Amino acid sequence: MDWSKKALRRLNIATHRDLGYFFSALIIVYCLSGIALNHVDDWNPDFILTKRELVIPTNYQMGKIGKKEIAEFAKMVGESRHKYVDSPTKDQLKIYYKDASFHLNFTSRKGLYEHISKRPLFYEVNAIHRNSLHGWKWASDVFAVLLILITLTGLFILKGKHGLSGRGKWLIAAGFAPILLFVVLLSFK
Repeated sequence: MDWSKKALRRLNIATHRDLGYFFSALIIVYCLSGIALNHVDDWNPDFILTKRELVIPTNYQMGKIGKKEIAEFAKMVGESRHKYVDSPTKDQLKIYYKDASFHLNFTSRKGLYEHISKRPLFYEVNAIHRNSLHGWKWASDVFAVLLILITLTGLFILKGKHGLSGRGKWLIAAGFAPILLFVVLLSFK
């Protein structure tokens, strides 16, 4: 191997290693959020919805509900200030808070309090993955191109029977198999 091939090989290894280190955190973020977003039908990857059923302790009459009673309802669910009050039917009241709502049914004397909160870590990484941040689309495009570069430089690190000319070519071919299978299956839909 002459000097220029050695230099090119060292540059390839260094590029692969350094880009791999640099992007390792972002790769993990994309993987975690990708798993979460793949299961969006099974759970909400962005928010946690907490529901609590309550019994309304006193008989209230819709026509006699004022600020005092609304403050009592807020106290029941641990809220301080409401944003909006709605009456969907003649015997129901719905109070909206910053990240919650309290739906009261005066006939059944039952209430349903629902509170929504951001799912820790996943909310932020999903925003990155979905390109919800202004300007992130371009950072994501650069990241995608550099992931291709990391992959291509990785193909040429090993030589011989463990490298691209050996078992590497068969593993690459095997990696295309699931993709081709899904393409074929999708064509029959």
